[in-house]
Amino acid sequence: MKTLIIYSTNPQNSWKVKKRGFVASSGAEPDLQITDKKYQSIDGFGGCFNEIGWAALGALNPERRGRVLKDLFDGNTGCKFNFCRIPIGASDYALQWYSHNENDNDFAMKKFSIEHDRKYLLPYIKAAIKTGHDLKFFASPWSPPTWMKNPKAYNFGTFIMEKKYLQAYARYFLKFVRAYAQEGIKIGQIHPQNEPVADQKFPSCVWTGAKMRDLIGGHLGPLFKKEKLDCQIWLGTINSDKYDEWANVVLSDAKAKSFITGVGYQWAGKGAIARTHESWPATKLIQTENECGDGANTWEYAHYVFSLMRHYFTNGAGGYVYWNMVLPLGGESTWGWKQNSMVTIDIANKKVIYNPEFYLMKHLSAFVKRDARRIGLAGSSAGNSIGFLNPDNEVIIVTENPFKTDKKLALKFQQSTYSVILPPYSFNTLVLRPHH
Repeated sequence: MKTLIIYSTNPQNSWKVKKRGFVASSGAEPDLQITDKKYQSIDGFGGCFNEIGWAALGALNPERRGRVLKDLFDGNTGCKFNFCRIPIGASDYALQWYSHNENDNDFAMKKFSIEHDRKYLLPYIKAAIKTGHDLKFFASPWSPPTWMKNPKAYNFGTFIMEKKYLQAYARYFLKFVRAYAQEGIKIGQIHPQNEPVADQKFPSCVWTGAKMRDLIGGHLGPLFKKEKLDCQIWLGTINSDKYDEWANVVLSDAKAKSFITGVGYQWAGKGAIARTHESWPATKLIQTENECGDGANTWEYAHYVFSLMRHYFTNGAGGYVYWNMVLPLGGESTWGWKQNSMVTIDIANKKVIYNPEFYLMKHLSAFVKRDARRIGLAGSSAGNSIGFLNPDNEVIIVTENPFKTDKKLALKFQQSTYSVILPPYSFNTLVLRPHH
């Protein structure tokens, strides 16, 4: 027998704790049964650090800002985020467009600098490290330095696929990892391009799978190996559902694959993750950017996001990363797209608003520990649920009630069946804790 603790969130209650469910008769037909199947291990949960988020937090007094950071990163009471993303140069939520070397033809990267990051990104990341516990980071650029592209622009174009440019770009990544290490920030993974099939109005660069294969296999991988850099290379962050043009073409190349730890997918990439996991089961997978809505931060969108989370985890992803953790009211980017965030700062009124997706992320991130294993589920509610087994043998079930009325759930684990009531339109974390 295990103790059952239930955490629920719905439009009427932001966070409600019930100490335990009760045990039904063993003959009750379970809606959800925990099987003995175990799948991928979990790397963690987190979000992306962006300049606009830190600028919004800067409008709060230090105590209130610290409270928000605790709610995101604290290892005891918060979301316990431990796996986060860092932009290399400007993302679409930077305050202005920049790279770390806009000095034309500096192939030796002598003038590489992260000086721009000292005002917003570095303080944001360091505040998270100070607040949190055992944070790990991966990093990706939205655009290379403009002089490496044709045409020379931040917000569209393609990389110049000449040897001296490819070698210089590999050096650019090496310098970035080392510069951040000097700031006390260890970059654990490099993903060479954010959304390589998207030609955007914001910083972007279009690649093909074959070009990415050549960058990784011919330049980035060999340089990291030669320099003994303790940083993984991932094929990411892929936003294409064309498996045969991306994961298959890159991982089928023995040289490129020898340098690649895993594949990072986001947005349209969700359409290729199942085939990737089926074909390359030993290759790690993560979800690298949560789909970001329209700034309305509705419960309906949060339920859509839960369906995304379930899709990624049941297809082998070991991590799930939110996009903007914090944004000002309206959630508008520098180029005018309003997007969702976990936390909204009403700067004029110094007010902090916790949105539905804050609680949704917390339902997983606060309970599923690093190195947990996803576990198998069966029954009529399996399609609305995800299960995990923590290293300490806690069983974590995250389940939604997509209906607007109460839902009875009979959960069977081993010889016990637990009966619980899921509130209307809710997210629920069921923690089965061993007796000590």
